[in-house]
Amino acid sequence: MGIDGARNARTAGETKSRQRRVLVAGGAGLIGSHVCARLLDAGHRVLCVDNFRTGSRANVRPLLANRRFTVVEHDVVEPLQLECDLILNFACPASPRHYQLDPVYTAKVNVLGALNLLELAHRLRVPILQASTSEVYGDPAVHPQTESYWGHVNPIGPRACYDEGKRCAETLFMDFHRQYGMPVKIARIFNTYGPHMHPDDGRVVSNFIVQALGGDPITLYGDGTQTRSFCYVDDTVAALLRLAESPPSLTGPINIGNATETRMIELARLVLDLTGSSSPIVFEPLPVDDPVQRRPDLSRARSELGWQPDVPLRAGLARTIEYFDRLLNGTALPAPAARSRSARTSA
Repeated sequence: MGIDGARNARTAGETKSRQRRVLVAGGAGLIGSHVCARLLDAGHRVLCVDNFRTGSRANVRPLLANRRFTVVEHDVVEPLQLECDLILNFACPASPRHYQLDPVYTAKVNVLGALNLLELAHRLRVPILQASTSEVYGDPAVHPQTESYWGHVNPIGPRACYDEGKRCAETLFMDFHRQYGMPVKIARIFNTYGPHMHPDDGRVVSNFIVQALGGDPITLYGDGTQTRSFCYVDDTVAALLRLAESPPSLTGPINIGNATETRMIELARLVLDLTGSSSPIVFEPLPVDDPVQRRPDLSRARSELGWQPDVPLRAGLARTIEYFDRLLNGTALPAPAARSRSARTSA
């Protein structure tokens, strides 16, 4: 069965393959946990590797009843020795609030984590996919962003541990491909949202929803005209698994996201409408190096993967609001908050 076959069996020409043992690094995070579930649905064996700094045990707890699912608590900054047929790397704090708590660690997990997983893939002679990010484009001078654009990133700014860390990981992936002929894939992911987001991760979708549900003021940074392009997690996962199964000649990078551009003030008003909240909107200064606009060019995803997103923003937000409503009312368990260096030392 194809890697995404259980949910997409209706897709014409679906790739058929034997059951795989797939290592999902960062498998307890937002995207990683959904990837694990989709792989299990397709009949594969899954090794979820996570150190649970920002990933949540609650995100993968429902999967533990499946005998094809194994959790390995490990930090990919350290080498690992596991056997698998495919590696998918999502290991890294993904929100500015989390990755800026310990920027040195963030740089390490991006670079050393990628290097350790690449060396494992090289030893095992298996394909490997890197979850990169639209942040490699920085505050873009080209709009929309195509994969050929080299970006506009501040290498010494407070976001550089993530932005430049992901750029360096892409370099390592392509150098392993060129030097060793390794089958690699690079996905540049744009602003994914959905169930399993952390309520305190500082990202705009979770911020707005949690504030609206709690009746607190909605914090809007800047003047509200800055834009993002939001992709529901199910759409992102479908694209990632198609890329993972694509021919070896397709290394990427491939943009994965939604081409519908939304102003932050529009997002805030939509969340207020969907939640029925009367929370006021308050404006704060824009953070340093925060991009003012972001929208992917999806031409390659459409032509190379035959993929485009299906879930409209309103529908995806409604599902995400339902998740957070359950979470905040105690019917679902939250992910643990990211901890600072001192908190980790005393733990």
